[in-house]
Amino acid sequence: MQVSVETTSGLERKLTIGVESSKIDGVALTKMKELAKTQRLNGFRPGKIPLNVIKKRFGAHVRQDVISDVMQRSFYEAVVQEKMQPAGPPRIEPVSMEEGKDLEFTATFDIYPEIKLEDFSKVEIEMTTAEVADDDLTKMIDTLREQQANWVEVKRKAKNEDQVVIDFVGTIDGEEFNGGKADNFELLLGKGQMIPGFEEQLVGTKTGDEVEVKVTFPEDYQNKDVAGKDALFATKINKVNKKEALKMSELAEKLGIADGKIADMKVDIRKNMERELKQAITSKVKQQVMDALVEAHDFDMPNALVEQEINQQKQQALQQFGGDASSLPDLPNELFADKATKRVKLGLIVSEIIKQNKIATDQEKVKVKLDELASVYEQPEEVVNYYLSDEKRLSEIEQLVLEDSVIELVQAGAKVTEIKVTFDELMNPKDAESSSKESADVKEKSADVKEESSETE
Repeated sequence: MQVSVETTSGLERKLTIGVESSKIDGVALTKMKELAKTQRLNGFRPGKIPLNVIKKRFGAHVRQDVISDVMQRSFYEAVVQEKMQPAGPPRIEPVSMEEGKDLEFTATFDIYPEIKLEDFSKVEIEMTTAEVADDDLTKMIDTLREQQANWVEVKRKAKNEDQVVIDFVGTIDGEEFNGGKADNFELLLGKGQMIPGFEEQLVGTKTGDEVEVKVTFPEDYQNKDVAGKDALFATKINKVNKKEALKMSELAEKLGIADGKIADMKVDIRKNMERELKQAITSKVKQQVMDALVEAHDFDMPNALVEQEINQQKQQALQQFGGDASSLPDLPNELFADKATKRVKLGLIVSEIIKQNKIATDQEKVKVKLDELASVYEQPEEVVNYYLSDEKRLSEIEQLVLEDSVIELVQAGAKVTEIKVTFDELMNPKDAESSSKESADVKEKSADVKEESSETE
């Protein structure tokens, strides 16, 4: 077998492989002799078909099958011979397939890049720390009391934050339309659940009222039959309910605390908050380390792996739409390219760190990780057995443990800056950002006022 290697671009390699014709002709002849024993043709006794008849009838097909097998086998022999590591399946193209002559074909593929790991001391990480303060615990308990609250009927006019129980029938130009009718529909006022303008017209109504709600469906409404049209909803108010937060003892009982002891409930809630806080800090650090690793390394990416990742992400997107391909018309690769490239790059870096540092799977850490994942479920033992009973599922946990080991290694060598924040800032960053923005706006306006004042002076 003759092999020549060509670097076409970046990580792309092109092998030109030559195989002696005798290897193909010999295998093809053997296969045709086997066919002569098993084939049935009119005019010939079983097993007595002349070889020239078999060759004339099946020769081209047999030869093509043999060539296909030889090309695949020869390709893998060639990459072993040349000490190459393909990053994806090859694109095989025949050059010469003429009978009686040597076979020649090309195989084009990507190889894995050589990755030079950067010094971890150049990696900068902001280590966010926080603790569960008494105020955080009080706020969480208040939130839980609200979430578990009861709805109590009231004999007054409805206002925002109330729940109204209504019957309604919608019509457009006097005709009812599909999806425009409901009985005893529970609607929370002021939350924007319904078409713009609908809820506002129910504020001020009371039990027994019958009102006509006039609205216009948005132009981009999902039901195209009613989009942009005026509608009239004949609406009857069956009930007006207000939310009544649970008492502390009631909440304790609902959370399964024995005898409804408030002190025990607080201990349990704090423990849960501290566990969630620890997970959030770990997750945040992990993301920072991974982002820093991607940023710190620069190397060519195997297109085959990126394309494979793009296809996986497309498949995941399809599953999110219920597996209906028609709901994802021609999604362009560009939509997934950046995320796919980053994931592939990170995977290659992590694999190289594991390889160079000889990091092995620690089964004790795997057990700890399993127990940690299972602890949030009512039947933790069943969750642990769920993973242990399937090698594929268990390997996913082992991979997580390996990633954690990589994070610990990088973090130990990185430049770490500790930043202390509140529980809310860490667990509810959007709320914190909103609060910070409001504060910044106030400061900016104050600065403007001072500037105008000094100009006046």
